Amino acid sequence: MAVERIGLPLARRIALAAQGFGAKRPDAPTAAHLRRTIERLQLHQIDSVNVLMRAHYLPAFSRLGGYDRADLDRLAWGPKRQRKLFEYWAHEASLLPFETHPLLRWRMAKADRGETGWGRMRLYATERRAEPMALLERIRAEGPLAASDFESHKGQSGWWEWSDTKRALEWLFWAGHITTATRRGSFERVYDLPERVIPADVLAQPTPSDAEAHRALIGRAAAALGIATEGELRDYFRQSPAEARPAIEALAEQGTLIPVAVPGWRHAWLHRDARQPRRIEAQALLAPFDPLIWERDRAERLFGFRYRIEIYVPQEKRQYGYYVLPFLLGDRLVARVDLKADRQARRLIVQSVHLEPGAPEHTQEALRAELDRMERWLGFGG
Repeated sequence: MAVERIGLPLARRIALAAQGFGAKRPDAPTAAHLRRTIERLQLHQIDSVNVLMRAHYLPAFSRLGGYDRADLDRLAWGPKRQRKLFEYWAHEASLLPFETHPLLRWRMAKADRGETGWGRMRLYATERRAEPMALLERIRAEGPLAASDFESHKGQSGWWEWSDTKRALEWLFWAGHITTATRRGSFERVYDLPERVIPADVLAQPTPSDAEAHRALIGRAAAALGIATEGELRDYFRQSPAEARPAIEALAEQGTLIPVAVPGWRHAWLHRDARQPRRIEAQALLAPFDPLIWERDRAERLFGFRYRIEIYVPQEKRQYGYYVLPFLLGDRLVARVDLKADRQARRLIVQSVHLEPGAPEHTQEALRAELDRMERWLGFGG
């Protein structure tokens, strides 16, 4: 059977439509708009960098405009009756709909058996298991606790300064024994038992087999991407080739995934429900961890846009800036903007703007309008 050929411009439009771009933004985005956006994307990646706005707030702004960030806070960390999201390692640390919880229990089980995890963290599943279990019992008895509530962690903070207590708590989190109750202070994770955070009906859902879970995750990734390579499908939820390939084959056999040929791509797949718009009208600043561009090779193949975040690059070696957001206009990435929020002065600082070769004449005007929209959303200006 002949494989459908899809040109790069159409592939780009399919990807943008799947990611929620191209539709008119609502005049007054509501919590319902926000929930639909998260359901479309499947997750919002969390990152601690706060030079502009924490990363998990930005994808919804890129698609909806000036929504109320308090709505996301309520969905993620509000009272139990209002919560619809939980934290877990999906595509890095992420906020995910509760419906995804059963589909990630295989990852929790692997961590619990010591089959996955970072370096010394695996020891907490085996010879050092008594240490995290003691912390778990304390949380069970005392209620929600952060790493800073344990004396052994006092005075230590930051990713690179994890104490043994923090590592043990993160192993409990990775293995599903605890989850995030809330965030406090400088965005510190506060841990609690899953049954005190996640609704009982979610926890009571049957745990699918590993194969069923991987098929469901690949299906969700395919719907969110629209069109993708095998590597991009499995990267969305960080599945291994051995886990993803049988899932892709099964979904292809079912007709959910359709093999297509895209120039320069290997083994491209189209989701059967993906829209194929003739035109995309979009205008958005994109966070470095937006799912449209977090897979840098995909961004380069789709848009001809080589993008690397330069936070950890020495200042004198940076090409574009510290926290650079690509600017989407129509169906192209046309500029890079290095932004910083000066909260004390209540203003958005544009540290640099770099236009891409061939950027349309109205790029500067469109970018200025988007920066004005972002400044109002941040609560700055007059």
